[in-house]
Amino acid sequence: MTVGVLGAGTMGSGIVQVAAQNGHDVILVDLNEHILGKSKEQLAKIMNRLVEKGRVTADDAQQTQERITYSQDIHDFKDCGIIIEAIVENLDIKSKVFAQLEQITGDNCILASNTSSLSIASIGASLENPEKIVGVHFFNPAPLMPLVEIIPAVQTSENTLNSAKSLIDGWGKVTVVCKDTPGFIVNRVARPFYGEALRIYEEGVADFATIDWAMTAIGGFRMGPFTLMDYIGNDVNYTVTETVFKAFYYDPRYKPSFTQKRHSEAGYFGRKSGRGYFDYSEGATRPEPNEDQALGKEILERILVMLINEAVDAVFLNIGSKEAIDLAMTKGVNYPKGLLSWADEIGLENVLSKLEAMFHEYGEDRYRPSPLMRRMVAKGEKFFA
Repeated sequence: MTVGVLGAGTMGSGIVQVAAQNGHDVILVDLNEHILGKSKEQLAKIMNRLVEKGRVTADDAQQTQERITYSQDIHDFKDCGIIIEAIVENLDIKSKVFAQLEQITGDNCILASNTSSLSIASIGASLENPEKIVGVHFFNPAPLMPLVEIIPAVQTSENTLNSAKSLIDGWGKVTVVCKDTPGFIVNRVARPFYGEALRIYEEGVADFATIDWAMTAIGGFRMGPFTLMDYIGNDVNYTVTETVFKAFYYDPRYKPSFTQKRHSEAGYFGRKSGRGYFDYSEGATRPEPNEDQALGKEILERILVMLINEAVDAVFLNIGSKEAIDLAMTKGVNYPKGLLSWADEIGLENVLSKLEAMFHEYGEDRYRPSPLMRRMVAKGEKFFA
C-alpha cells in the first residue's frame, strides 16, 4: 500500500519516517518547497545517526529514503491506500482539504487525520462518503512514541476502523481505540497534571520547582508539570486547555489558568523562547525546590487523585476501555503507572475520600468525584483483579 502524508512539519515528517521504515512507498506533500526540503534533509540526518548507532544498516537507511517521494502537488496522492493529514489545527482548512482529497483518491482510500483536538465527525462531514474518515493521532516524536490513538467518528465504517488499526499495528505501534470526544484519551485525562499543578502554585502552596520535584522525585514522573509545559510550549499547552474547556461546554474541571495565560501573553513559551516557568538562557540556574517530604506527598496526592478521577470518568463515559486508558497514559505520555492500576494500588476509597474532602473544602465542581468511583467503592470493586 502506498501511504500519503499531507504536511511536512515535525509530525508529518515523523509519520513519513515510520511508514517508510516499515516498507511502504510514501508520498509526502506540502505546498511549501522550503519545508519539504527541510524535511528531506532532516530525515537524511536521522537515518545517518541510526546507522552510526547500529540501529539500521546503511542499505536500510538508503532504501527508506528512496521509498519517499516529496511533492508540492496534492494530486500525487491519487493512488494512495491511506492519506494521513498532519496540517494546521483549523477545522475549516481541514474540511476543505479532505473534500479535495476525496475527489482525487479512489473509493477505497482511507482518509485519516492526525488531529489532537478537533472532532473527527466534523472533518468527516465535508466528505460525500464520510465512512472513509478516521482519526489516527500520533504522539511527538512519532518514530519514538509508541502510542497511536485510533478515533472512529460516528460516520466511520467498521472496515475503515479495522483497516486503519491493522495498518498502524503492523508498524509496531501500540494502538488504542477511543471515542470521538474532546482530547480523546490522553489530552483529556492529562489535563489535571497541568491544571491542578497551576492551581497549587496559585494558592501559594509551593513554587514551580517544588511542584516539579514532588512529581518526579516522589511520584516517579519523568518530567514535572512546569518543565513539561515549558517543553511543549506554554502557548500550545494553553491553547489545548482552552480548546478542551470550550469543547466540554465550560466544565469547571477543564478551566484554564490565568498564570499560564499570562505567561503565554508575555511570550514566556518555555524552551523555544528561552524563558517559561523557568529561565533557559545561557548560564541561568534553576531555583532549588523545597524538598520537604510531607509537602511533596501532599502535592503528589492532590494531582494524582485528580488524574485518577479523570481516568475513571473516561471509563464511565466509554471514552475507551480500562485497558486502553492505562495503556494510553503509559505509552502516550510516559506516566510511571497506569492511572487505574495506580488507583487499585492506593485504594479507590482513599482516592474518593481525598476528592470528597477537596470538593467539600472548595465547593467547586472541578473536584466532583466520578459516579463510577462512588459505585465501585460502595461495592468494594477494583479495576483489575
